[in-house]
Amino acid sequence: MASGRSAARLGPAERAEALERMAAQEFDVVVVGGGVVGAGVALDAATRGLDVALVEARDFASGTSSRSSKLIHGGLRYLEQLNFELVREALQERALLLQRIAPHLVRPVPFLFPLTHYAWERPYVGAGVALYDTLGLATGLTRGVPGHRHLSRSRALRLAPALKKSAFTGAVQYWDAQVDDARFVMTTLRTAATYGAHIAQRAQVVGFLREGERVTGVRVRDLECGEELEVRAQQVVNATGVWTDDIQELVGGRGQIHVRASKGIHLVVPRDRIHSLTGIILRTEKSVLFVIPWGRHWIIGTTDTEWTLDKSHPAASRTDIDYLLDHVNAVLSVPLTRDDVEGVYAGLRPLLSGESDETSKLSREHVVAHPVPGLVMIAGGKYTTYRVMAQDAVNAVAHGLDQRVPRSCTDRIPLVGAEGYQALWNSRGRIAQTSGLHVARIEHLLQRYGSLIDEVLELIERDPSLGRPLTGADDYLRAEIVYAATHEGARHLNDVLTRRTRISIETFHRGMAVAQEAAELMAKPLDWDGEQVKREVEYYSKRVESERRSQEQDSDQEADAIRLGAPEIVPVVAPEHS
Repeated sequence: MASGRSAARLGPAERAEALERMAAQEFDVVVVGGGVVGAGVALDAATRGLDVALVEARDFASGTSSRSSKLIHGGLRYLEQLNFELVREALQERALLLQRIAPHLVRPVPFLFPLTHYAWERPYVGAGVALYDTLGLATGLTRGVPGHRHLSRSRALRLAPALKKSAFTGAVQYWDAQVDDARFVMTTLRTAATYGAHIAQRAQVVGFLREGERVTGVRVRDLECGEELEVRAQQVVNATGVWTDDIQELVGGRGQIHVRASKGIHLVVPRDRIHSLTGIILRTEKSVLFVIPWGRHWIIGTTDTEWTLDKSHPAASRTDIDYLLDHVNAVLSVPLTRDDVEGVYAGLRPLLSGESDETSKLSREHVVAHPVPGLVMIAGGKYTTYRVMAQDAVNAVAHGLDQRVPRSCTDRIPLVGAEGYQALWNSRGRIAQTSGLHVARIEHLLQRYGSLIDEVLELIERDPSLGRPLTGADDYLRAEIVYAATHEGARHLNDVLTRRTRISIETFHRGMAVAQEAAELMAKPLDWDGEQVKREVEYYSKRVESERRSQEQDSDQEADAIRLGAPEIVPVVAPEHS
């Protein structure tokens, strides 16, 4: 951690102070976009000694970076495309994340690859997975996960009794890693703030400052009050993912990077619906399908279809949901029905637009461009390689700055909560005794907060009622809701139920049963009155209702129209400012 300082908060006071600083000083770099790439850029720049500001129009990670498959992986399927360099780079990042950068947030996960053909398939898949393991070793670090193994059908069935015996002939098991994607982004941003970055969410870029051709900053609207401010900077980084082209239009026309959005949806089902000790990966006619262990649940995904409608709220249709159910049911002895689905979420991949008409064939590699002086754009890539993307973007920023900028050091910077995590994990029994919480609860907290667990336990010590679980979502403590508002930048009920926790997809009620209790817990730290609490709960319930109805529609167009029927988040910009 920076100079022995404690981790920076991202609470209401810190946001107000960040906006004040943004209006008052010129920065070396302003980052537009608070997803994983923007967070990575802010951390990379701050740890190179640059003055950094970051603005995000909505909540941190509210776009693609909270709606992924939540895997940190090399991309086994890219080996078939002979893209060895992309796989090697991603596996190197996987090892860094598991062992050095975020051992409290990233953990190994096993996958079973069922084989469906005799003779040729086992050597073919086996060679691919062996290469995958080998590329993972060529990093100077250990892999951080076990190596693959070949299994007969009967041994595979012992690991995954849910599989239909007639659906496969044998299997190969290999390991990758997983992460809570939104929590990882927020933790990266807190780390950047700890190293001096100024960060504000619900601060939308509405224009660029120019001196002739040169970009000299951004015009930002504070969506909580409607006020506008000018943020001056030597360099601006556009790290807005699927919004890359939209931001480029604010500068005046399309730039050198064109991004197409591909929609991927995921289903969440309870753990007891699929009897297996391992994740499962299946081939489909278009790509691959994952069945991923997720606490007391499974995540099943994903689809890959072009999306040209609303980017803020991509909608999952009945057709998407049925596609996933049909494919996973092809190998399950007890099929899943729509009644088994607790949660559904849809996200958009920012794919670099190429010659192909199919989004599943577009590139996952990233590109950095300097379309006009003072503006750097970064797009493409995949979640796992965010740190490399950020490093490349800041290298481009360094070219535009007069001073000598040190090289990136983020491969050696643990995220807040990482230092001392292993020792705390080993002492979890003792922490349980002294805190009065069950050891399983301490494990849950350690895997979400790492060594920052003390800050959460301190809240409970001050107010023991916060040590109780939420009524209707008992995986989470009441303290976690308060902590999300005081330390983690949650400004609205939706932020807490959708991203700081995963209650919106991990419960059949989609968070409705806890909305009132959570909003009341947020009221004090966010200074809400009774009317605001009521508005937050109303907004959330309308959002859930519109999502449920959109998931009954057959087409993207119908689903999108209904999803957009929900009002925008409150408080909204006053009409005179819009």
